[in-house]
Amino acid sequence: MGRWKAANFVARILLTKSRSIPQTPFHKTCKFSLVSVPKIQFLKFRRSFSVAPALYPQYVDDFEYKIDNNNNTESLESNDDEEIGKVPIKAYFLCTSIDLKRMQAENSTDILPSSSRSPNHIAFRFFNLLPTNNALRFGENTNGCSCMVVFKYGAVVLFNVEDGEAEYYLRIVRRYASGLLREMKKDDYAVKEKPSLVEDMQGGADHIVLKNLDTDSIRVISSVLGQSIALDYFVSQVDGMVEEFAGINREMEKTGTFTMKRKKLFQLVGKANSNIADVILKVGIFERSEIAWRDAKYAQILEYLREEYEVSQRFGNLNFKVKFVEHNIHFLQEVLQNRKSDLLEWCIIVLLAVENVVCIYEIIRDTTGH
Repeated sequence: MGRWKAANFVARILLTKSRSIPQTPFHKTCKFSLVSVPKIQFLKFRRSFSVAPALYPQYVDDFEYKIDNNNNTESLESNDDEEIGKVPIKAYFLCTSIDLKRMQAENSTDILPSSSRSPNHIAFRFFNLLPTNNALRFGENTNGCSCMVVFKYGAVVLFNVEDGEAEYYLRIVRRYASGLLREMKKDDYAVKEKPSLVEDMQGGADHIVLKNLDTDSIRVISSVLGQSIALDYFVSQVDGMVEEFAGINREMEKTGTFTMKRKKLFQLVGKANSNIADVILKVGIFERSEIAWRDAKYAQILEYLREEYEVSQRFGNLNFKVKFVEHNIHFLQEVLQNRKSDLLEWCIIVLLAVENVVCIYEIIRDTTGH
């Protein structure tokens, strides 16, 4: 019995010492090491080891709770990692012609190298030109660069440029522009870059998602946006002519005649023909992109954007309106021609009448003279 009493005495001493030591939870002593681990990696670790001891899930729950309290947006970090950034795109149509040769000669240091020979546009890249630029990624460059694509027919497309900064870039273009418009056209779009994207591209509402945004993608996107904004301008021009002819037709309906001069009609003829020629020749609405012809992924981007902006349908509507204008022009030309013919006929009638009067007078004079 003495040995059992001694054993009980030693056990009481050990229990008293263990109670005197403060007990601290494991997750508090390792707080720094746990928080320093990214959440997404820690969750993957838990899924890989789902047969962990019972105390392990308790520590994980405490860790997740603390992370959510410290930063409410932590749960969205995985999406932010996959999506590098949303690059704003702005398209402008500010003039009818831009001198690309002189612009290229005076700004050669900022020109983007091109893999194709396209005489109708030049692409520029500016690094940190303005201090407010966002550090978004273009291919392998992350220094907050902005891109500008300038087209010969008067369109300008800006990448990674905010509204307050756009005027600075447009002021550069205006030095080489001619035929500046009183009210320029504007359109907004966006592109997102997702390296984790399975396909090369994916469409969205007012944006396009690309696996990789490179210089060729910038050129292809700019070509469609430039054509679209140019179509807006030419459609507005033709709409003005359609409205003018509609007013003439309403006047003819009420009075049975119209008061347009022949010179004004010829001016409308020239304006209609020049608009449709500019769309076909300058804007190149039917030209195939060399970049898209070489690589199928750029062809996919081109076709998607052309379908998104309904380029072919809008050109078809423009062509229909031009044909309506041409039909009215031909009709009015015939009316003016008939007016001219009637005038000539009346002149002939008057001359014949005068001649007859003179002849009758001479006959009467000769008769009374004898």
